[in-house]
Amino acid sequence: MQLQQLAYFVAVAETRHFTQAAERMRVAQPSLSKQIKALESELGAPLFSRARGNVTLTPAGEALLPLARRMLADADTARQEVAELAGLRKGRVRLGATPSLCAGLLADALARFHRAYPGIELLVEEGGSRDLVRALARGQLDLSVIIMPLQSDDPALVTEEVLRENLVVAAPSHERVRRPYLRIEELRGRPMVMFRRGYDLREATLAACRQAGFEPRFAVEGGEMDAVLRFVEAGLGVAVVPSMVLDGRPGLTGIPLAPPGLRRTIALAHRKDVEQTRAAQAFRATLLFFLAEAEHGGELPQGVELIRGVRDSPRPS
Repeated sequence: MQLQQLAYFVAVAETRHFTQAAERMRVAQPSLSKQIKALESELGAPLFSRARGNVTLTPAGEALLPLARRMLADADTARQEVAELAGLRKGRVRLGATPSLCAGLLADALARFHRAYPGIELLVEEGGSRDLVRALARGQLDLSVIIMPLQSDDPALVTEEVLRENLVVAAPSHERVRRPYLRIEELRGRPMVMFRRGYDLREATLAACRQAGFEPRFAVEGGEMDAVLRFVEAGLGVAVVPSMVLDGRPGLTGIPLAPPGLRRTIALAHRKDVEQTRAAQAFRATLLFFLAEAEHGGELPQGVELIRGVRDSPRPS
């Protein structure tokens, strides 16, 4: 079994089309088909069902796909680790993060890491925590900054909690707020701007409203973070968002929810069954030290606090 054969197999499995897979892999389609047949012969089972032009995975193909993805990811990690023996002058970090974190603290931490290690390539995948956890489990990411709880029962995934953050009600800044807090019940009947399905903040908001005994009224739904904030600025409704995303948005105000309010925990996640590359280790150290410095200097966004233990993070070497 060759890695190239596995790469061809994964390409066909993901495109469900031999010609498109060949184009992706930049190889002639007959050569790709020949390698797939050789792999099937070696494994002793067909991997694809080719009926009336439709390409689907057989049970053997379904079983092989996650293993093939992990083997390819591990081989890529090995190449990166060998390349890093030059002393972190080159390498790569594949980082996943939610949109709210990309727009907040993470940008400054990435800038600091880039200044310290300019030869390290930074690949950032933005998405919801559930999507990022799936990519991490497949070996497509080295590290991911996610929202707890971990939406997976994969025992190979481990988390390290780093921040807690208050969720607030975002409203247009011209809206008068007569009290320091809102109760979640006061959102009953108010037009709300809601995130797309599968978004962690959507699930948290729906759960809080339902616990208070009502279904929220949507003025518009389906957006990512930036779109939701713009819709609120335009006066379409209010939204429950992390406090940090309101920094630098003078058109919005954040109204805290009455204690105990809503909070979320932010964590770093990685696979424990694969040794982290030196570049990934260096990024983790840089991020934790950056957060500890920000807290010490009073520079964490309002409503964000460092979890005990992260404060003592050593300076990256």
